[in-house]
Amino acid sequence: MNQPGDPPGARYAASDRFAALFSHAPLGIALTDAEGTIAEANPALGSLLGMDAQTLRGRDFAELTSTPHDAAMMRALLAAHAPNSDDRQQFETSLEHADDGPVRTKITLSYLPSDEPSQQYPVVMVEDINDLHLLHETLRWQNVHDPLTGLPNIGSFRNQLETAVADQSGGQVALIFLDLDGFRVINDGLGADAGDRMLRTVASKLRSVFDSADTVVARLTGDGFGVLMRGELTTHAVITQVEAALATLGEPIYVADTGVGLSASAGIVLRAAGTLSATEMERAAEITLHRAKESGRAKWMLFEPELTSLDRERYRLSASIAGALETGQFELLYQPTVKLDGSNEFPVVNVSLQWNRPESAPLSPEEFLPMADATGMTMPLGRWLLSESLSAYSRWRQATEGKLPDLCVRLPVRLAIDDDLVGLVRGELERHSLPSGTLRLCADSSTVLDPRGEVLDSLAVLGDLGVKLVLAVSGAADLELIHRHKLPVGFVVMTGRIVDALLDEDSNPATVRHLEHLIQSARELGVRIGAEGVRTEKQARQLAELGVIAARGEFYREALSADDIQALLAKTAPTATT
Repeated sequence: MNQPGDPPGARYAASDRFAALFSHAPLGIALTDAEGTIAEANPALGSLLGMDAQTLRGRDFAELTSTPHDAAMMRALLAAHAPNSDDRQQFETSLEHADDGPVRTKITLSYLPSDEPSQQYPVVMVEDINDLHLLHETLRWQNVHDPLTGLPNIGSFRNQLETAVADQSGGQVALIFLDLDGFRVINDGLGADAGDRMLRTVASKLRSVFDSADTVVARLTGDGFGVLMRGELTTHAVITQVEAALATLGEPIYVADTGVGLSASAGIVLRAAGTLSATEMERAAEITLHRAKESGRAKWMLFEPELTSLDRERYRLSASIAGALETGQFELLYQPTVKLDGSNEFPVVNVSLQWNRPESAPLSPEEFLPMADATGMTMPLGRWLLSESLSAYSRWRQATEGKLPDLCVRLPVRLAIDDDLVGLVRGELERHSLPSGTLRLCADSSTVLDPRGEVLDSLAVLGDLGVKLVLAVSGAADLELIHRHKLPVGFVVMTGRIVDALLDEDSNPATVRHLEHLIQSARELGVRIGAEGVRTEKQARQLAELGVIAARGEFYREALSADDIQALLAKTAPTATT
């Protein structure tokens, strides 16, 4: 393959160099005729294909490919070559190894001039890229799958959801979000390895239930899964499968010798393809799942647009709490507790939060604290409540010469269970130069029994510091907590609910006896008993007759601002003890 006119010695030297390169090249090389029949193959090509290079002579190179499509492409490239051109083609194909099956390769098709000026011979160079191809395939798989469970990940799932909702050719799309209930407790209790094993088992169970060809099961978050269904679906059929999945997940999963029970909540959205966008479907499924979890564990909920619009408003309010606190939309209101001995003195002022939303009705703590819990804003609100109320009390103290009533703060549950409650209360008292005995902290039975913090220890330490503790009760059983846990409680207050239930016009003698028993039990424990939520003169009279020593509510006085309380204190001489 020398050029005409080259000296004989140069031609021989070039031939020797080419032969050496051909024989020792790490790339597979085949010299073919114009139709692709192999004239010579080097040892590297034989090694790549698992055969002796000599046996490749006379074979059609296109027949070495793994698929008819690649063979046809090879022949088409050879046929399309223009004489004396510098064409050079590259493409990837799989060649058949004699023993190991397909090998992914990169083919470079080039041409060498022959001794005849008008003729060129094809040269096929073959590079083994099998390992690189496998690496690319692995990376591609990992890019769209969850490494722990092998399920599609959230990115892949969203792409498939977008494809499903965009297909308006007919049928329905069902989107199901499932979330494991209390998985963090299990994960922390048994360890991360056991938690991973349980997640893999959950993935396997979900695949076994949702096993149709048009269904995708994916892992979306740590313990959250998604299911996408397409086709001629009915609400009944989808719900039946979800119920089957929840039942299957409820079967014990054994970790070592421990059978661990799991439950899951599910939110279901079923819509005709093209009626909602992927984002709208996801938002609807999230809200529906939240509603299912709020209603109890191991439950499913079906998307209802009317309820979802209310939930969206609630979640919108939840998200705006931080900004509302920063812009001064929250206000502290103070309501005096009045003695029922006829003196009308008020020994304590109770503080509460109110959210004054622009162009909307104010919200009470019962309305917005659950939303604050969901967004992590209860602690900032609780700290602000404590700091601002003690600041106001400090101003009253400076402006008033007589004895001041105590200040009673109802602790939000999240604040009450915080490990730093003692430090926070002590720090605020010191910052405002207030004696600890002027502060009462009120909690209810659910707060005392909350397992998430060291509430009992915190209350005991605060009692030792001189802070007065108040227990809000809704029945005689709540008083058992004082004796059982040796709570340093000096006061109990009956909630407005029990006042309404026991003192309404239809109350029977049994309910009155229950109230009498509650009051007697409080006396035996040596605590003073009051009531809140008193709305009528009859309630006030009956409470006094039964032995309740103080009460508050709209019958006595509406809640006031800090300045109004200060003005009230300037006109009266309240006493600080009940």
